[in-house]
Amino acid sequence: QVQLVESGGGLVQPGGSLRLSCAASGSIFSINTMAWYRQAPGKQRELVAVRSSGGSTRYADSVQGRFTLTRDNTKNTVYLQMNSLKPEDTAVYYCKMAGRVAGVPSRSFEVWGQGTLVTVSS
Repeated sequence: QVQLVESGGGLVQPGGSLRLSCAASGSIFSINTMAWYRQAPGKQRELVAVRSSGGSTRYADSVQGRFTLTRDNTKNTVYLQMNSLKPEDTAVYYCKMAGRVAGVPSRSFEVWGQGTLVTVSS
């Protein structure tokens, strides 16, 4: 069973920065996709950034140039560096990973983190 643990959320002033982390544990053979989503109060969950195994990263227009997704394959961890934060970035942020578990036969997995709250306010 694969599990994700997120950390790094909190309260920050407009213009500030935060870095979110999401670490995967379990019998993982490979992780093909790592992504961050967010859900603001009263709104639907939306994609923030996603990186596939091919190496390309796609960002939502609203965060392009301010947020950066990076991954550490040795630690099965994905990060979201958030700079120049705005009040409209306030949301619960969720990571999601998809890949294959170790074992024979190998099975695919897709799991979500528990979410971490980011509040941007003065």
